[in-house]
Amino acid sequence: MKIAAARRRGALVAGVDEVGRGPLAGPVVAAAVILLRPVRGLADSKTLCPEERERLAGLLRSRARIGIGAASVAEIDRINILQASLLAMRRAVLRLGCLPEVALIDGNQAPELPCPVETIVDGDALVPAISAASIVAKVTRDRLMRRLATRYPGYGWETNVGYATSAHREAIWQLGPCRHHRRSFAPIQGRLFD
Repeated sequence: MKIAAARRRGALVAGVDEVGRGPLAGPVVAAAVILLRPVRGLADSKTLCPEERERLAGLLRSRARIGIGAASVAEIDRINILQASLLAMRRAVLRLGCLPEVALIDGNQAPELPCPVETIVDGDALVPAISAASIVAKVTRDRLMRRLATRYPGYGWETNVGYATSAHREAIWQLGPCRHHRRSFAPIQGRLFD
């Protein structure tokens, strides 16, 4: 199915993106977004300040159909981060409440879906629906990690949201890893066997 033709005839086109492949802690989170009305200011979530991401995520709740999916730390450790990312994307699409006629996936690898799929490298910067998915996934994961920071203090998740900052690495060294750390990731493996 050609995307341009699908858009012209008003097909349900879902943008899909994930966030959290690189962190040492927390799940990988994906979003699938079908834009029902245009939203100005959409861009790759990495290029937006936190306040703008939050504003756009709030706006998208009323102007889009959204599905969120995640893969847990246990799933990441069991099947690897790539497969966990694809699983989170699949879950997000299946939670849209409807099946899109085409799913546009950021990147060059796609999950198995019960609809036509097209991968688009740098899609989060090029395709509004994928930009929207990037924003929703980022906001969702960051909120989750900030909540976890209150239950697991000391790792700095309220600011680093699980990424491998020097402060986070130092905290792992001092405190040891917790249940939300990815044991299959090299920095955590090294700490487990010291």
